[in-house]
Amino acid sequence: MTQDTDSATLERVLAGAAAAAGPAAASTPAGRAAWLIAVADALDDAAEELVALAAAETHLPPAPRLKGELARTTFQLRLFAGELDNGHFLGATIDHADAAWPMGPRPDIRRSLIPIGPVLVFAAGNFPFAFSVAGGDTASALAAGCPVVLKAHPGHPELSDRTGALVHDALVAAGAPEGIFAVVHGVDVGVTALRDERIAAASFTGSVPGGRALFDIANGRPSPIPFYGELGSVNPVVVTPGALAARGEAIAKAYVGSFTLGAGQFCTKPGLLFLPEGHGLDGALKEAVSAVAAQPMLNERIAQGYTRALSGIREMPGVEALVESGQDGPVFTPALLSISGKEFLAAGKGVHQECFGPASLVVTYADRAELVRLLDRLEPGLTATVQGEESEAELVRGVLPSLVRLAGRLLWNEWPTGVTVSWAQQHGGPYPATTSPGSTSVGTAAVERFLRPVAWQGFPDALLPDALRDDNPWKLPRRTDGRR
Repeated sequence: MTQDTDSATLERVLAGAAAAAGPAAASTPAGRAAWLIAVADALDDAAEELVALAAAETHLPPAPRLKGELARTTFQLRLFAGELDNGHFLGATIDHADAAWPMGPRPDIRRSLIPIGPVLVFAAGNFPFAFSVAGGDTASALAAGCPVVLKAHPGHPELSDRTGALVHDALVAAGAPEGIFAVVHGVDVGVTALRDERIAAASFTGSVPGGRALFDIANGRPSPIPFYGELGSVNPVVVTPGALAARGEAIAKAYVGSFTLGAGQFCTKPGLLFLPEGHGLDGALKEAVSAVAAQPMLNERIAQGYTRALSGIREMPGVEALVESGQDGPVFTPALLSISGKEFLAAGKGVHQECFGPASLVVTYADRAELVRLLDRLEPGLTATVQGEESEAELVRGVLPSLVRLAGRLLWNEWPTGVTVSWAQQHGGPYPATTSPGSTSVGTAAVERFLRPVAWQGFPDALLPDALRDDNPWKLPRRTDGRR
């Protein structure tokens, strides 16, 4: 069992991160791109060892799950390296002095984004690579030029230490300062680090209670800091009458595949399926759920939380079980519950809270008006999905405002599990999905969380940062006098 990081070691880590902040901020985009590529190469070289460690600690299958997740992680690092090479993320903007400016003579003003400082990253438990030690938060913070203190998740401590050593050594060998990255362990250690004035921002992926507690600490500091928490989501799916008629059984099968994927331990798991009354899919749904093999949960704590949450929903008035969940030690078969729209509206908040695990709830609706009322009762989340037909544009258009209110990512005839890493990706949403609805934790825009803008007014060219000098030594794309 891994011991919590002792206070002397934590102090060395925090002091090292603070000392590395200046050199990291002064590094060039090309230099930081080389850092990220070096980390990706080191992880790829150690893939066999890392996948074996992850499988032993998390009960997740080595293939295709863990091998695919590690490949996603190294792809993500290289994608951020490419973003550094193109330079758009710095938002370099130049307004030359203009004596004829309509607001009166305009001074020379130049604006760009700079690293915010040392970042504390709380690793997730359900993705031991992609949202953990070398995951998206670490990659985006390093891309921004920020040192990272990584609070390891207790669900995979040995993997965290080994991955952390590879990340640190690869960064330093590629020219990064010594204190650029370190892993620490322990709940209290994470809280102590979050309160430390040397930490300039923090990120978190996990539960609503845990994330909210940390958010409150970050905002209660003498100098509050940004806290980017990704907390919870029920991810509703709406099936229209036209889609039901055209491909109802296929939708039922795909929905079951989505909510049971990875034993339902995804933040994007579809937890609610809205079907028209009299849908006739109970048989297809039961058959699809019964065909899903039992799967282990990540750890005992998550299994206990799942059992409690499922029992709470199961006991709500009006909820019926289409398929009961089964358990054999740490291994669970999925559960599928159902409730009418009227009973759902009467049941209150408890019936539509996140249940992290292989369970989902079918809700029937009478018409579009009732569907909108149902959706408007939901708390915001990460995703909202429509399974519909283009011939139903008028119906869908009437529902879209409710879905836009709910989520940061909308899907049409696809499924929310599976979050690709790209330039346009948005993995976030209003609270309680996240603590910062204007940000994303997946995709290249995630780097913006760890940057802050600075404007330079009237400075001579020799004193300007490289991103804003007239000769543009970094060859950045820039907006000059309003033109890109």
